[in-house]
Amino acid sequence: MALFTHDVVIVGAGLAGLRAAVELAGQCDVAVVSKLHPLRSHTGAAQGGICAALGNEEEDSPLWHAYDTVKGSDYLGDQDAIEIMCNDAPRAIIEMEHYGVPFSRTPEGKIAQRPFGGHTRNFGEAPVRRACYAADRTGHVCLHTLYEQSVRRNVRFYDEFQVLDLCETDGVICGVVAYEIRTGEVHVFNSKVVMFATGGYGRAWKTTSNAHANTGDGLGIVLRHNMPLEDMEFVQFHPTGLYRLGILVTEGARGEGGILKNSKGERFMERYAPTVKDLAPRDVISRCIYMEIAEGRGIGPNKDYVELDLTHLSLKQIETKLPEISTFAKIYLGVDPSKNPIPVQPTCHYAMGGIPTDVNGRVVIDEKNTPKIGFWAAGEAACVSVHGGNRLGTNSLLDLIIFGRRAGKDILEFVKKTKGIMPVQENATDNAKARIKALLDRTSGESVGKVREDLQRMMMDNVSVFRNEERLSAAQNAIKDIRERTKKICIQDKGKEFNSDLLDAIELEFMVDYAQTVVECAYNRKESRGAHAREDYPTRDDANWLKHSLCWLDEAGNVEIKFKPVNMKLANEDPRFIPKERKY
Repeated sequence: MALFTHDVVIVGAGLAGLRAAVELAGQCDVAVVSKLHPLRSHTGAAQGGICAALGNEEEDSPLWHAYDTVKGSDYLGDQDAIEIMCNDAPRAIIEMEHYGVPFSRTPEGKIAQRPFGGHTRNFGEAPVRRACYAADRTGHVCLHTLYEQSVRRNVRFYDEFQVLDLCETDGVICGVVAYEIRTGEVHVFNSKVVMFATGGYGRAWKTTSNAHANTGDGLGIVLRHNMPLEDMEFVQFHPTGLYRLGILVTEGARGEGGILKNSKGERFMERYAPTVKDLAPRDVISRCIYMEIAEGRGIGPNKDYVELDLTHLSLKQIETKLPEISTFAKIYLGVDPSKNPIPVQPTCHYAMGGIPTDVNGRVVIDEKNTPKIGFWAAGEAACVSVHGGNRLGTNSLLDLIIFGRRAGKDILEFVKKTKGIMPVQENATDNAKARIKALLDRTSGESVGKVREDLQRMMMDNVSVFRNEERLSAAQNAIKDIRERTKKICIQDKGKEFNSDLLDAIELEFMVDYAQTVVECAYNRKESRGAHAREDYPTRDDANWLKHSLCWLDEAGNVEIKFKPVNMKLANEDPRFIPKERKY
């Protein structure tokens, strides 16, 4: 076992983690620990854009951006955080451009912008061009740029280290326990600050756009330290995943003029969202697709998908602005989108819930927003909460760089004020080593793959776009059974080096933990709001449910749910931000 000591340890090398690292580099000793090489982080899969009210091509305003974000969140987003994000967005985009992000350009040389779902001008009057983009590889180029900036600033990277646990001494977070994938050794990182930027958790569903690494490790670790997760019932399904595969077809395709059609060739979104049509928010379109299918207007032998039609776009437009999705459609479905529509269906895409934080990334541990000393979080793993019940497209990358930077700034102030590093406890690695030993020693039991597959299918069947008490009750029973089965899984590989079988088992344990919080919070919330659509409670209930869920989980799988109020700062200042029915 090795002991590594740094001022700051950032877990996760996606855009949020790298933006914090860039902010800290050169001012304190910062290390980034990741189970992947940084350039394999899931940020690289983000396609369509990153939004800011630049107004380069038409009138726009940060206030309108904030209005769209509050409305898009179905009024569950914290309005103080939303205001900060939207006001800071133009500065952040210019900063990223100066770092080297090669944004697509207008003929005049300005940063190109395109429309995206739910983004409007003049408080919902009409769609607006707010999404800054680099073809359909925006996340890819942002990730590479910040990695280059991190290397330039001599950030210390520990690649292929799987973090297993937090180190906590006298209630203070002071490091992490990590498994070195190359050697199979367990190490300790001792630090003044730990920041989690561990990403999303879509792999708990069968059909997902998420990478295989998105197993919610950070959330599982937080639960095991008696800290809550916030708003876990709100899981976004992107309306356009490649049929059966879930691979993302960017919303930018509809921003460029793509049209969703049913088996009759109808542009069905005109019926549901007559103003913005195919550029309605994701939760709205996903539900509309399911309703079209349920009413018999799906396409294919099983009538279980709709089509995204790009055939009316020019070949140049597809090749220059949507090259990646064109390639995906050709490779995975054998469809040339310039000649034939793309079969699509909703795919599990994004987590609005996560580790609760304040606007500076400090992890908070109760309904009173009490901060956990030494612990920060940012990105999709965190819940600040700017997305509330539903995230607008392009607000994700913006969230990463805005709150990654703010966390970095706040961490630096803490590091400057903290004289020494709290030592880790002598038994800090005991739990992690015991878990590894139990998995390696077990000689009989189910495979990881079988239990994981059953978890993913169960979540897809019962905790998907539409939910009801019957299916959620079935999910409650199923997750208890899966938890017991997970305790008895057996892995075939007993070696130490690059033991992916062992890592899969550890990730599955985390997946079961956070999946249970999703199930319990979804069962508990008796209303429909954003991505949480209850067939048995079809309306939003602001009188009883305009509040955040906080969920704790103990070792036995028992759940406790509490609540905290939504910050209504903007609504208190401007009546246009007061909750009302969402119409598009």
